[in-house]
Amino acid sequence: MTRPIRNRRRRGVTLMELLIVVTLLGLMTTGMLFAIRIGLTTMERTGARFSGHRLVLGAERALEQQVAGIIPVTFECGSPNGARMLFFSGEPDSVRFVTSHSLEEAGRGYPRIVEYLVIPGERGEGVRLVLNEYHYTGPLSLQPFCLGPGTDPLTQGPRLAPPRLGPRPFVLADRLKSCRISYLLRGPRGEKIWLPRKAGRMLPDAIHFEMTPLEPDPSRLRMGPVTLPVRANRDPEEFYHDLLQ
Repeated sequence: MTRPIRNRRRRGVTLMELLIVVTLLGLMTTGMLFAIRIGLTTMERTGARFSGHRLVLGAERALEQQVAGIIPVTFECGSPNGARMLFFSGEPDSVRFVTSHSLEEAGRGYPRIVEYLVIPGERGEGVRLVLNEYHYTGPLSLQPFCLGPGTDPLTQGPRLAPPRLGPRPFVLADRLKSCRISYLLRGPRGEKIWLPRKAGRMLPDAIHFEMTPLEPDPSRLRMGPVTLPVRANRDPEEFYHDLLQ
């Protein structure tokens, strides 16, 4: 007696179903990779932007602290009678003075001779504000900046050499459309006026940096106009008796 043969159904997937699964898996993997790439790119751009913002804030802080730390230093610049004059040069595109704050050592190191000057930008696009720093070791370290005896007819101060780009300049602000420096001085009647050039024997009451970006971008932090008060108000030609105590 023979038994009937029963058709046993075998469970499985067809080739078409396998292709569909592989295709869907590939699309999901590709989508995940694109999402990861977009996330990493966004993080990189955000980090670069935050780094740029920190540089701008650090530059503004350094500028503020150096102006606040101005020292009214006097020296002999070839004067025949040995008269001492204030070491401070203020022009529309440059300013030079001695300060107790430096970029390398902040307020803990030795004083520095600093020069802020406006120079053309890279590839001639706009201008940039750069900083030169030199060690100040006493009045003799100021002699290389002196051009000789006499006074400057415009500033009524010592004849100083114009600032030049140093060996290790630091770029404070780049890609600027313009950068002008002005000084808050006291007029003949004691009134305070803003002038493009520092004149007289006294230090200015404040220094204003008018900076305009070359390409305004609201999403990026740029150095804008800033007014910095000068805390030192000592008359360099006045003798203070409390110095003897």
